[in-house]
Amino acid sequence: MEYYLTIIQIMDSTIRLSIPLIFAALAGLFSERSGIVDIGLDGKMLAAAFVGAAMAYTTQSAWIGLIFAIITSISLALVHGYASISQRGDQVVSGLAINFIAAGGTIILGQAWFQQSGQTPQLASGAKFQTIILPFAESLKDIPIFGPIYHELLSGHYLLTYVAFALVPLCWWILFRTRFGLRLRAVGENPGAVDTAGISVYKMRYLATIFCGALCGLSGAYLSMAVTANFSPNMTAGKGYIALAALIFAKWKPRAVMYPCLLFGFLDAIQFRLQGKEFPVVGEIPVQLTQALPYILTVILLAGFIGKARAPKAIGRPYIKER
Repeated sequence: MEYYLTIIQIMDSTIRLSIPLIFAALAGLFSERSGIVDIGLDGKMLAAAFVGAAMAYTTQSAWIGLIFAIITSISLALVHGYASISQRGDQVVSGLAINFIAAGGTIILGQAWFQQSGQTPQLASGAKFQTIILPFAESLKDIPIFGPIYHELLSGHYLLTYVAFALVPLCWWILFRTRFGLRLRAVGENPGAVDTAGISVYKMRYLATIFCGALCGLSGAYLSMAVTANFSPNMTAGKGYIALAALIFAKWKPRAVMYPCLLFGFLDAIQFRLQGKEFPVVGEIPVQLTQALPYILTVILLAGFIGKARAPKAIGRPYIKER
């Protein structure tokens, strides 16, 4: 039973650690399906995490913090859209610029506003999201097998956790069962044909960047206003890049994007368990190696099992309207 509870706890940590990746991967899905490469997922997440935590601390409201986190991320997404769509600039350079601006700007503003080395103060209970206890979770927790699953694994998560999993089928439905989704995918495959049909390529791509920004805002808010209850410099730790890798692994399909995110969350949960453990022959593994382990194994697994992935044909190519 002890081993069973340990597995349940690891799975619970896996869910908790995979949520920001799911949000970010779905964000990149909308952007890249429209033909816009978005390397700036990490920067938008980081900026949203900082502004969300700062506003939540100032107003003592988690919901106001969430709104400002989404607005901040959408604003950066529109900057990327303006550079990539309207000005037909290099999409990779634009995304990297957003990452650099967010990484440096959040530290500078955090130090100027809070004088805590770029961090925000700890959020009070009203300024952060609380876990949701499902009905009868406490009374059922002692039931063998089912009790720990319901009490530990299904119950006790944040609202944004349930939202992330609900968004997976919702995004699939939007992309593959709506007229908007059909047009968005067509823009990423053959923008010239879409334009000939009288549909604005620029409008569809801007809408995709807005969707992308909103989802990155949810991801950043989850990091700073739910899991840690404050902002710390570079707290995304490259999760935006991992989300892009997960998106490629999923071959740009919404329903498949969740699995590589859960994989990284699982490996991240395992590395926390390995820290400080003694092993035969090798002894204690250095903490730097255990922290890098999820990234190393994720790259190896994704590189080995990805197979053939075909990106949208027009991805990364600015559209120039023919006159």
